[in-house]
Parts: sequence; C-alpha cells; structure tokens
Amino acid sequence: MIEGPSRDTTSHAAPDVTLLLREMSRGNRDAMDDLVPLLYKELRSIAHRHLRGEDTGHTLCTTALVHEAYLRMVDVRRIEWRDRTHFLAMSSRMMRRILMNYARSRKREKRGGDRTRVQMGDCDAPFETDLENLLSLDEALSRLEAVNERRCRVVEFRFFAGLDITETAEALGVSEGTVKRDWRLARIWLNRELGAAGP
Repeated sequence: MIEGPSRDTTSHAAPDVTLLLREMSRGNRDAMDDLVPLLYKELRSIAHRHLRGEDTGHTLCTTALVHEAYLRMVDVRRIEWRDRTHFLAMSSRMMRRILMNYARSRKREKRGGDRTRVQMGDCDAPFETDLENLLSLDEALSRLEAVNERRCRVVEFRFFAGLDITETAEALGVSEGTVKRDWRLARIWLNRELGAAGP
C-alpha cells in the first residue's frame, strides 16, 4: 500500500484518506462522503470481482453494488478504521453480504432454471449469474470461516477485494509468509469442498 504524505486539509489539496478514516472512526458521517470519491475506482474494481461469473456474457452492475455497500457502510458505528486497505477489505466483505442476500432472495422468487437476472436498486444493467454456484461458494466460505477464520479473510481480501500479499498481511496484522501459506491452503480446501459439492 502506498499513501502520500499527510496533507494540510486547509489547503486546496485532496483530503488525506487516513485522516478521513480517523474522522469516520470518531463518528463523522460526512467523512464517508469525502472518502468514497477518492476510492471509487477501487471500490468499483472490487464490486466487479464480486459480480464476475464463469460466463463471459454476464452483464455486470458494479455501480449499484458500490452504492448499496456505501449506504450500509454509512450506518456502521464505531469501527476503528486503520487505513485504506482495511476500509477496502471491509467494503469487500459488505459487498459479499449484500450479494448473498440478493442471491437468496432471488432464489426463493425465481421461476424455472438456475440462472436468473438480479436487479439491484437503480441498476441499469442487471447481471446474470448461476445462483447455485454463487451460493455454493458462499456456503463453502462460511464453512472455511468456522474452521479457520483467518484463511476465510485471506480468500475474501485476495480474491474479492483484489489485495496483494502485502496489503492482505497489513489488513490482517500477520506476516506475508502467513498470508501466502493461508492462501495456498485455503484454495486447496475450497477446491476440495466445491469439488465434492459438484461443479
């Protein structure tokens, strides 16, 4: 993670991400409004990774997922936001939760077939996904979390949030060697679980 030096917020320079996160930790809801535009491109990338499917023809709606996550994060109370990496990692976890709620809701409502179009809020481009595969992955991650919570976080941060080894280690407060080992073992575990559950 690379952040520039602290900036004088009284100047016309862009606000510092870390300072805004500190303000959010103190309960300043307006700080979120200033923070999101600074990280919007990264948040869209995370949303895109969450929405990607096996089929190249899937229509993605990253904007709606980012906006939904924003609305939920604004209501989060008293988290000690450490830095940009921590915020992005938690945003990714929120997006996963949102998608699973939508997937479960649509699965109950669907009519025919396992493939459905998921419409989110004001999204002008709904995405299509295989609900069974999406829910199978979420269930496998929940089982992994019960066995080893840190390895589940490593998968979330590496696969969904797109954090590299160094950023993941910083977000979790562990060594890079630990992240590499957890990443390798978690992938083996998930491949075995998902293979046993079918495609």
